[in-house]
Amino acid sequence: MRVAMIGTGYVGLVSGACFADFGHQVTCIDKNEEKIALLRSGGVPIYEPGLDQLVQRNVREGRLDFATDLTEAVRAADVVFIAVGTPSRRGDGHADLSYVYAAAEEIGQVMDGFTVVVNKSTVPVGTGDEVEALIRKVRPDGDFAVVSNPEFLREGAAIDDFKRPDRVVVGTEDPRARDIMRELYRPLFLNETPIVFTSRRTSELIKYAANAFLAMKITFINEMADLCEAVGANVQEVSKGIGLDGRIGSKFLHAGPGYGGSCFPKDTLALVRTAQEAHAPLQLVEATVRVNDTRKRAMADKVIAACGGDVSGKTIAVLGLTFKPNTDDMREAPSLDIIPALQARGARVRAYDPAGIEEAEKLLKDVEYTTGPYLALDGADAVVIITEWNEFRALDMDRVKAALKSPVVVDLRNIYDPAEMKEAGLSYTSVGRP
Repeated sequence: MRVAMIGTGYVGLVSGACFADFGHQVTCIDKNEEKIALLRSGGVPIYEPGLDQLVQRNVREGRLDFATDLTEAVRAADVVFIAVGTPSRRGDGHADLSYVYAAAEEIGQVMDGFTVVVNKSTVPVGTGDEVEALIRKVRPDGDFAVVSNPEFLREGAAIDDFKRPDRVVVGTEDPRARDIMRELYRPLFLNETPIVFTSRRTSELIKYAANAFLAMKITFINEMADLCEAVGANVQEVSKGIGLDGRIGSKFLHAGPGYGGSCFPKDTLALVRTAQEAHAPLQLVEATVRVNDTRKRAMADKVIAACGGDVSGKTIAVLGLTFKPNTDDMREAPSLDIIPALQARGARVRAYDPAGIEEAEKLLKDVEYTTGPYLALDGADAVVIITEWNEFRALDMDRVKAALKSPVVVDLRNIYDPAEMKEAGLSYTSVGRP
């Protein structure tokens, strides 16, 4: 099939490359000329394991190309995906849909023949109706169907998630669009992937409901961690004990400094605003947003307490800056709250991240960045593990102790065993454990 993918951000580029790998003919479109030039030269503008090889292979085999103008690709396409950004508007939390609407108008102007227009971007309930109305206004005689097809990609594992998903959700009541979407995803039938066909509005809500539930699950175990610290219990054992219940499950029950990233913070806020406007407030989601924001800031207090209650003039080494491992994404990362809070209390911060330093430099000021974990530790008064990159999971503790001025380790991801850290002669603080 012929596919046009408007937007070469995280969702658009991964989806476009994977569709091409399925055998479809895909053109990814972006107005950013530098990004398109980079992609045409074999480069990839985001860090995602395996994506560069996937893009290069499909370009080489003639199934994937890139353009700055959508006219030719849209006219030839059976399916046109809108995969542009929908960031939160500053101040009110509503999703900014201006890029979605602009793409819809451009599609309407140039589409030729029956066209399936798919919202791949995460959009509030009812956005598909607005996109349909916009295209109809531009092209009253147009033959098209607007479909919702939300993405469920985890950064750091996006290619596997696309090719072996838990489910594919398609929101449409148009039989022609349903047939085309079924054919588009036909390669997944071999894996017996569930394809959930539903109404467009229901599909839009499924995406937000999924992310809100996972955010609540993270926030729940983080609050349990606080309670564990207060009563002398172990949150990891609590997580195991409840996660073995099939009704609960073990995933997303890992205590830490709070969720971040491009999805959970933005999508929970957008869902809260949608619910408020519909006069059906979601109090659990509202509390989740509030608790998570508070938690990220509170992690700096945990570091300060581990340092004896004062970090003024002290050097704090930070390992991990991105919101999760295997990505360079700094959006809403806990480090963006923790590091400024430490600096406000007089600390100097030296940091290392395997992939996120270039992005971090745009967002965090007065931080000394290093090229390795032990360089960050050298002469520091304490080390804080914020992101659980694999290379931080087996640090040489003798070397860590020798590098630090004071043997203080604050592990906000619980990747080390407290007894082993004590045996190594380190003052160790973790989350929700004795």
